[in-house]
Amino acid sequence: MLRVLDNGVTAALAGLAVVLIAWTAVSASGVVDSTLFPSPARTARAALAMIQSGVLADDLAMSLQRAAIGFLIGASLGILLGFITGRNPLIARLVSPIVSFLRPIPAIALIPLVTAWFGIGEEAKRIVIAYAVFLAVWLYVHDAVHRTPQIYLRVSDMFGIGRLRTWLTVLIPSAAPAIVTALRYGSSIAYLALVAAELGGTQQGVAYRIQVDGQFMQTDRMFVGLIVLGILGAVTDVVIAAIGRRVINWSE
Repeated sequence: MLRVLDNGVTAALAGLAVVLIAWTAVSASGVVDSTLFPSPARTARAALAMIQSGVLADDLAMSLQRAAIGFLIGASLGILLGFITGRNPLIARLVSPIVSFLRPIPAIALIPLVTAWFGIGEEAKRIVIAYAVFLAVWLYVHDAVHRTPQIYLRVSDMFGIGRLRTWLTVLIPSAAPAIVTALRYGSSIAYLALVAAELGGTQQGVAYRIQVDGQFMQTDRMFVGLIVLGILGAVTDVVIAAIGRRVINWSE
């Protein structure tokens, strides 16, 4: 396990080094205007200035709060409805067409409508994020529960296991790997929706700061925001995957 982890860290560091070298080479070559494509050193100085001023911490805290609340609401509803529709064909026939209709509608398209309904406050942003996460998570969980091997359920009936124990010992464990995958995918969707929500009207947040910095052509600060979003997404994915491995290590 430790050897696999070490190999993964080494590969990640090697990939990061390649990106930094390529980034430095392109910015130093003069092929691209340095105003539009800042060097790693200039970006690092901008990051340090944003940290010292407290702007980055405030924006990061607000964005994390929005993403976390929206993700938890959307993922919870997606998992719950996924289990219900996965086990109940009648409800699935009623719900699936509605969800299939909503899935092609991106979260960003809902921002004007949600803003008209709820204003530009936090509720609107959380709803947009929760909507996007819900649709992604529901599909994974519904499919996993629906595909639960019938032999498992027949054995459960044969031994007279009640409905609650069947859910706890058969359905949930069977769908657990797909739930982890759904949560990992949903977390990335949450950050995508976060960007759309913050660009739709706010006074604080990582994506909001990128937009403001773009208006003043402060590309070094824009790069800082993009890097922060990338780090947030990567860390969240690693954490969910690690928790998933601990919880469902039996599946391996």
